[in-house]
Amino acid sequence: MRLTADMKRVVTEQRLGFYATVGADGTPNLSPKGTTFVFGDESLAFAEIRSPQTVSNLRANPGIEVNVVDQLIRKGYRFKGVAEVHEAGSPGFERGLEIARDRGFGIDLGRIRAIVVVSVQAAAPLVSPAYDEGATEDELRAHYRRRLLGEE
Repeated sequence: MRLTADMKRVVTEQRLGFYATVGADGTPNLSPKGTTFVFGDESLAFAEIRSPQTVSNLRANPGIEVNVVDQLIRKGYRFKGVAEVHEAGSPGFERGLEIARDRGFGIDLGRIRAIVVVSVQAAAPLVSPAYDEGATEDELRAHYRRRLLGEE
C-alpha cells in the first residue's frame, strides 16, 4: 500500500509510534518507539535500540500494527503490515542508519542494533471521538497543550 503525503507528514512530525506484536505464548506486546520514520513509499521503520521482545516476536511472527498519533489534535494513522529485521551490515540497516542520521534523532547511532522495516499492507485514520461532538483541531490542540503544561 502506498503511503499518502499526510501519512508521511504525521510519521515524520511525530516520530513516536506504538508497535503491537504477538508473543510466542499468544499474548500481545505493545511497545513505543521514538525513532519511527518513513522508509519508503510503502514502508515505515524504527531503529531497534532496546527492543529485544519486539524483535523476538517479529522473528516468530512478522505481523505488526503501528499507531502514530498527533497527541495534541488526537488524529493519526493505524498501519498494518509485515516487519523485517535488518541487521548491521545489511543494505536495509545501512539505509536506515542514513535516514536516522538525516532526521537527527538525537541518539548515538552506534546504539542501533537493527532497523525494523514494516511493509505497510493497510492503513486507516485514527480520529478522536471528540470530533464527533464538534471539537475542532484548534480547540483540541489548545486543550491538550494546557494539560501538558499542567495548566488544567
